[in-house]
Amino acid sequence: MSETQGEGPAISGRAVESMTGRLLVATPALKDPNFDRTVVLLVAHEANGALGVVLNRATEVAVADVLGEWSELARHPAVLFEGGPVQPESAICLARMRHPMRRLKGFQPISGAVGTVDLSSDPERMRDSIGGIRVFAGYSGWGSGQLEQEIEDGSWFVLDALPGDAFVDRPDDLWPMVLRRQGGMMAAVAHFPPDVALN
Repeated sequence: MSETQGEGPAISGRAVESMTGRLLVATPALKDPNFDRTVVLLVAHEANGALGVVLNRATEVAVADVLGEWSELARHPAVLFEGGPVQPESAICLARMRHPMRRLKGFQPISGAVGTVDLSSDPERMRDSIGGIRVFAGYSGWGSGQLEQEIEDGSWFVLDALPGDAFVDRPDDLWPMVLRRQGGMMAAVAHFPPDVALN
């Protein structure tokens, strides 16, 4: 992929700013049940598409049951999360570094202290460097230009992420929490009923 310094990936012949590390917050207009009231962290956004994980869909499966050696690093709730409908048998692990400026083998930064961790790494070796992890089964994916079109169609708000968003103790509260902190009209969206037709 060729990029001019300072520009993002070229999509449809025009440069766009990479949204890696930002949040996609589902708008009430988004009708896909896979993404109803979801908050997605974009792990990658390039010319050939985008990849993210849904932050607010906890399962009942304990991390200890699947990845026992990583369970001590898992933040509460220490369960697997549904990262999205693509490849649900695969796992993506997000981690928050204690010292984001330090390089760590097996850690790929996304934004600031947050990045992905290679689950084939030794968790013991990472224990002192990582402040917590969250494991996602599957992911959310978009082909070239698809996400940009969905944003243009009003399906997603694109918002800045805070380092703790991926690791909140009450993930069910993340959608209204992210909207409320925007203030103004966006904060009002947090109070929309699940079925807007009932409003």
